[in-house]
Amino acid sequence: MKKTDMSKSDAKKLIGKMTAPRSAVFGNADAVAIDRREQRKRDQALGLVPFAVKINSELVQQLQTLAKERGIDLNAVVAEVLAKGLKE
Repeated sequence: MKKTDMSKSDAKKLIGKMTAPRSAVFGNADAVAIDRREQRKRDQALGLVPFAVKINSELVQQLQTLAKERGIDLNAVVAEVLAKGLKE
């Protein structure tokens, strides 16, 4: 390997460390999130389907506030509100 190749390799390693997530840098490698493919498989196993909608920002704020008050996930709040609305 040439000296320039080694320098390039070292530079790539350094850049990789600089762009690494902070959790991995500070030794919290256990806190690394699972990849998207794995998350998609888990969601499919639970019967969850991605559902994108465009709604007014005021409604989004109300949903986020409700989720914070109850201490649950925003997805759960939206599912609950939709279920209640569809029952009526």
